[in-house]
Amino acid sequence: MRQKGFTLIELVMVVVILGVLAAVALPKFVDLASDARRSVMQGLHGAMMSANTMIQTKSAIAGVTNAATGSVALSATVTIRTVYGYAQDAVELAKAMNISPAADFYTGANPNFIAHKTAPVWGTGTWRTCAVQYTPAADVATPPVVLLVDTGC
Repeated sequence: MRQKGFTLIELVMVVVILGVLAAVALPKFVDLASDARRSVMQGLHGAMMSANTMIQTKSAIAGVTNAATGSVALSATVTIRTVYGYAQDAVELAKAMNISPAADFYTGANPNFIAHKTAPVWGTGTWRTCAVQYTPAADVATPPVVLLVDTGC
């Protein structure tokens, strides 16, 4: 009677092949985190532009689009400081958005950036390379600029 099964050499070869496949496939899965952060920041960029359009519309209704400084009430609990009818800075703009989870985003020391805290560049001094930069309106004729920088995501 002959026994059926795998020899030790066959099992070792299977383990080696699986190891090679894992070594080739693993970097592709690791890179998914970077792609996900980049997509989140692209979504944040779009949300910031949409929120600023809403603020500008509310400012027009309130008649403060020509004022160098002003404010508009988005709700009973949220008031946004404005510059020429747009949000004064990224921190004010963030009040109009539901950034979730808020712990993943940085809106602290520099009010003109919203950065992603889980990016590899976080804490290295180059955190602005996975962020959205907000430049407020310079005057009535110059709207704000919302710039996505995702090279460090």
